[in-house]
Order: sequence, then structure tokens, then C-alpha cells
Amino acid sequence: MNRNGRLIKKMYLNRFGTTDMIDRTGAEALISDQVSREIIQGVAEQSTVLRMGKKLPNMSSKKYRMPVLDMLPVAYWVNGDNGFKQTSKMAWKNKYIVAEELAVIIPIPEAVLDDADYDIWGEVKPRAIEALHKKIDQAILFNVEKPDSWRDGLVKGATDAGNVKQITSDLYDDIMGENGVIAKVEESGYLPTGHVADIVMRSKLRGLRDQNGQPIFKSDMQGTTQYALDGAPMDFPQNGAFDKSQALMVTGDFNQLVYSIRQDVTYKLLTEATIVDPSTKEVIYALAQQDMVALRIVMRLGWEIPNPINSLKPTESQRFPFAVLTPAAG
Repeated sequence: MNRNGRLIKKMYLNRFGTTDMIDRTGAEALISDQVSREIIQGVAEQSTVLRMGKKLPNMSSKKYRMPVLDMLPVAYWVNGDNGFKQTSKMAWKNKYIVAEELAVIIPIPEAVLDDADYDIWGEVKPRAIEALHKKIDQAILFNVEKPDSWRDGLVKGATDAGNVKQITSDLYDDIMGENGVIAKVEESGYLPTGHVADIVMRSKLRGLRDQNGQPIFKSDMQGTTQYALDGAPMDFPQNGAFDKSQALMVTGDFNQLVYSIRQDVTYKLLTEATIVDPSTKEVIYALAQQDMVALRIVMRLGWEIPNPINSLKPTESQRFPFAVLTPAAG
């Protein structure tokens, strides 16, 4: 870069104060002077909680009303041939799924697009979707940056209901025992349908041995380890959403995790927009003036846990369809 080029770049950074875009350096692996013609990348991880949860019909408005059973009928014995039969009733209450928006804008100079031999947007879209799904998992599991209108996440809800088991030296009992995480879900009147765990749990489970010293989770050392607990499958998110400092595993009835989509993922190519910093409201990019374009990616969805009344645990504050295995204190 010559002196004039360096001066222009310095003036640009002083004016806009950011480099949050796909510049030529960031995209140089896709431009014609590259050696390899093949782009190797991992499969973008999708949302674990959405995959394991129950999808409801798409929302037609911002708020989705969901009637939930709140009172069970009671039957009575009739004394004698002429005894009176008593009455009972059922009751429902409303819970609401509120759709909130998740979005990202990715700017790029037009010259970089023109010089690339590959479809840059085709490479960007899967990673952008992965970023959206990471935010969804973080909010639903751990309350991370969750919208104000959303309920508390699974870890907070399980903690409030007392469905927490701290890991000990006996991992098998922590999970499968009478006071383990599976039992805590069952005590709330639910049967676990799945488990979501941090990646470190794979090695912990592989290390479990029976009384003869044989691995519990692998009968054939040449075969694939089947990660399942009490017949329910396990999932290990690889999108970076799981926070092992808060929980090592979340177990529960994922049929009770329901969600609805108001607007599926949509893409819009911006060509003449002005992009400002949300906090300072200062201009970051003026696309038309700087010969840039930007891809805007948006989706809207909401979720809820119906948690209807059941005969085993009638008090809602003590009833929750999920339990958490937490790390050791200290």
C-alpha cells in the first residue's frame, strides 16, 4: 500500500472507528490468487433446543395464546344406594408465547464481491444462521441476553423449582440414582425425553465403569459410543452456547419446551442504507457512498413451557419439567 493509500485508510478508521465488516483481508482466501479451490468448513451447528423442543404452528401475530390445564377434576365415592354424587371441575389458564426479533447485518465492499471466485454470501449465510441459533440456545438455556418479554431459561427455572443436583465423585448416581437429575424430573410428574450436555460430559460418561471395570457406555471399543441415558438421547451442542460454569447437563421432557416462529429466517441485500452504531447512533457505514452492500438476516420467534398441572406435583412453583446437573462448588 502506498503513502496515499495508508493515509486514506487512516482517515477512514478515524472517521468510522470500526473494522466490523468483511474486508479484503478477511476474504482473501476466497479471491482468485488462492491456491486451493476447495473451501473446507465444518457443518454449521443449528439450535439444539429448537431441534429437541416441540414446534407449534407459526404465529400470526406477535403474541400466541396457549391455554394450559390449571385444575384437575376430583372423583368421590358414593355412600350407599341413595348417596349423593358430588361435582367437580377443571380449569385452564393462559400462557403466552411472545415473538422477539433476532438479526444481524453483514457489510462488505462491492469490489471484494466482484473479485471473489466463490459465492461469498453462500459461505456467510450458514455461519450467520449458526450465530442466530447460538443466541437462541443461550437465551433459552441460560438467560444470556434474553428478551425482557421471554420467561426465565431452563437452568434458572430448574433451580427455582429445586431440580438441581451438584456433581460428585459418583456420576452414575448423580444421573441415575434416587436423587439424581432424572429422578428430579420424574418427581415433577414428567418423564425425560432428552438430555443436553456440555462436551466435557462425553469424557466423563466414557470414564464410567461397571463393577468389572468395563465401560458402561461402550460395549465394543471399536464401535461408536451411544450416548443415551435411561433410553433418552443426549445432545452435545457445538455452537458454543453451553456454559459449563452454570450447568454440565440439562435433563427433561422436551415436549414441554414449545416454540413458535413468527418470521422464519429472511435475507435482504441492502445497497443504499446508512448503518449506525446502536449505542452511540454514529454512522458506521454509508453503503452507497462507500460502494458497499450489506446482507441483513432476520428471524422472529418465541417460546414457553406450558408445565400443566399433574397429579404427582400439583403446586406449580415446585413443578418443572427439567433438572440440572451443576459443576462442583469452588
